[in-house]
Amino acid sequence: MQSGGVADEAVGCPPLSTFDLRRSTSSDRSVRTRIWITAALLAVAIAVLHGVSRGERVPLRQPLGVFPFRLGEWTGRQWPVEPRLLAAAGVDDSLSRYYADGRGNLVELYIGYYRSQRNGDVIHSPRNCLPATGWEPLRAGRLRLDLAGGKSIVVNDYTVAKGLDRERVFYWYQARGRVVASEYWGKVWLVADAITRDRTDCALVRIMTAETGEQESRARLLEFARLVYPHLGEFVPD
Repeated sequence: MQSGGVADEAVGCPPLSTFDLRRSTSSDRSVRTRIWITAALLAVAIAVLHGVSRGERVPLRQPLGVFPFRLGEWTGRQWPVEPRLLAAAGVDDSLSRYYADGRGNLVELYIGYYRSQRNGDVIHSPRNCLPATGWEPLRAGRLRLDLAGGKSIVVNDYTVAKGLDRERVFYWYQARGRVVASEYWGKVWLVADAITRDRTDCALVRIMTAETGEQESRARLLEFARLVYPHLGEFVPD
């Protein structure tokens, strides 16, 4: 990963859908439309949460600090995040690490956990946060991540650039027994679970690496995501 990359400023197979954000004005309009729709859903979600949710703040099964430092050939080290950034994110617990595989490859893992999203501490999508910090979105899509035992999940696949630096990002939302890639469906399930289960806890899982070639960076993130995912159930409550 490049020094001064996404991790310094921003606080997981064939593609299912992909589009190039640089080449189409219709894509620009689509992005603006999604932002407005997401904002509207967020406003509805906040109103509903304030009105109906009175449940307990759901804790993690164990602190994220004990997440394994060793994942296959990858060895992790802490990446300190400024307290002001964590405060702005509103997380109740978080993990920020770089993992190296001994071949010179680096992957950054960030997990942010919210015990409740009722009081304005709502998860912010990387697709909104990263452009706000100066990163140009180049490519966005989703892909299916095949896991052991025939299980699979769908994750966001996102590429951003700033100057000569280019980063590839996988991310998804995980909580209340679901893995969700779509920000829209995430908000829908948030409102539904607030009403029916009195729960609004959720985790954002984000892994990223330097873009060193489309196939190479994708393969690296796929390998790492398959190592991360089995451990998440030890921390994130169903």
